[in-house]
Amino acid sequence: MPLPSPEISRRVRGVVSGLLSLFLVLAVLGAVARPGWAGTVREEHLASAVLGRDYPFLVYLPDPPRGAPGKQAGAPLPVLYLLHGANGDEHAWVDKGKMVATLDRLIAEKRIKPLIVVMPGHKGMWWVDGHGDKAETVLLKELLPEVERRFPVRSDRAGRAVAGLSAGGFATLRLAFKYPQLFAAGAALSPAIYAPEPPAGSSARKDPAFQKKNGRFDARLWQRLNWPSLLDAYRNQPLRVPLYINSGDRDRFDIAYHAAVFHHTVRPLQPEAIAFRVVDGDHEWPVWERTLGDALLFMDPYLGG
Repeated sequence: MPLPSPEISRRVRGVVSGLLSLFLVLAVLGAVARPGWAGTVREEHLASAVLGRDYPFLVYLPDPPRGAPGKQAGAPLPVLYLLHGANGDEHAWVDKGKMVATLDRLIAEKRIKPLIVVMPGHKGMWWVDGHGDKAETVLLKELLPEVERRFPVRSDRAGRAVAGLSAGGFATLRLAFKYPQLFAAGAALSPAIYAPEPPAGSSARKDPAFQKKNGRFDARLWQRLNWPSLLDAYRNQPLRVPLYINSGDRDRFDIAYHAAVFHHTVRPLQPEAIAFRVVDGDHEWPVWERTLGDALLFMDPYLGG
């Protein structure tokens, strides 16, 4: 069999060398682009005795990096309960808030500790025991213990945080004030904490949680459940929950104003453990998607790993 000419041999060696260089570049780029931690999301349900039906929730689980010991098989991880807005559901933070990408990036960059995130779904109930479902009871008495039974999460205050947007932000601040023994930190994004009453366009005026049997908005119930009515009890106990609050500067519900009032009122109680941000935007997902990372960075130092 005749040997290839020197010219053909040089061309073959050039092609092989080029392919090897290309594979090397792709491997390096892949190593850089691939995060050390990549989270997965699971759909879960619990059989709620309080509601008499299934209660849906999603769970973000950070997978250990390749070649590393299984973190989840060892010490329990901190847990964040991440609440949607009045018209949202358990999928909102994943589908619209792109939270998986944010968590994966911050964990991979080691800017926050790995944590498990629980996203319950309870549309229109504002996470309160109001005229509709007993949403607060389900959240605290059924969901929390069930999560702690199913998943490797910490069950102490130092390993638990709560955050949410709009109605979920309303719930975050009232839960922090009412149950400071349960949460190490909180983040309220565009919290719907209108005082004394919600504006005409707020969903609070027509959601079942605050509607009387005659269909009218229950202003007295709103005021009883909102943060100002819980302030004295929070002030008179020793625990402080570090809080992150933000709002878009063009928020159509004037939440920048209401959030500023909250910050001005609470800052003297915990001057080193409260943050208030006003960012570019309206009452909208681009604001919440863009600022979730900032909220996570704020809460992380207060969460034990």
